[in-house]
Amino acid sequence: MKNIVVGYITSISGMEKEDKIFFKLAKEKGIELVRFNIYEDLDEKQLEEKVKKCDIFYSSTAEDFVVEFIKTIEEIGKKVIPSSEAYYYCEDKWMLFLKCREHKIPVPETILLSEHIPTAKKELKNFGQWPVILKRVSGTMGQFVEKADNLSESEKIIKKFWIKGSERLPIIAQEFISSPSYRVTTIGDKIVQTALKENKGWKSTGVYASKFKRFEVDKELNSIIKKTKKIVKIDICGMDFLKQNGRWILLEVNSEPAFDFFLNDEEMLVNETINFLKKESRR
Repeated sequence: MKNIVVGYITSISGMEKEDKIFFKLAKEKGIELVRFNIYEDLDEKQLEEKVKKCDIFYSSTAEDFVVEFIKTIEEIGKKVIPSSEAYYYCEDKWMLFLKCREHKIPVPETILLSEHIPTAKKELKNFGQWPVILKRVSGTMGQFVEKADNLSESEKIIKKFWIKGSERLPIIAQEFISSPSYRVTTIGDKIVQTALKENKGWKSTGVYASKFKRFEVDKELNSIIKKTKKIVKIDICGMDFLKQNGRWILLEVNSEPAFDFFLNDEEMLVNETINFLKKESRR
């Protein structure tokens, strides 16, 4: 049986810690990794020839341009983890809210705001959730997420998002739930890690959290995780949950979850990822 060849999509020329672990473990398992830098000067014919040599692809970067790169590889006929669908439907915070509401998965109350500020202010007034969380429909590591206490602050934040970003992406308004963030990481159908992210401020996503500890997944949360996995179809997934009056609330999903909450887990998570890629490549 020939060795499995995995296309490893990256956006850097060097090797960070996780990349080094990935290449080391892949070599030990007899798996060949072929690097694809999304910013390389590679014409379409060269790219297609290189892509066809791989059995499956794994993206290690969350750069915006990677979506087009993944779609190109999928068009050639290769499977990529995560798929382009994950970016357009599940990591879009408004689409995730709609999908969850349809499938009765508990999520924060959310509205989509008009781009016309007077209309957006009227919508926020009718929403009546103060303080309110304003978010762009896409954004990573807590970027483009702010809390507003009133309409005046909301207007300032919306304009700030427009100035800060390169384009006017849609903005949602979400009820504020005071809670730490509970991260659950899954690979395939397996829960591989939990991390309770705590911080003194109101933001408790990974980059803002001051400390992490593990937590147990109870029956209620396990049920929500299974339902969420079915609708988002993200093979390697980081789900963030909040707690409201003792109930679990799904905040968001991530198709490229961080592996570095606990340093001792990083090699284990990379190993689980490689094993999953190996299994998927043989389907």
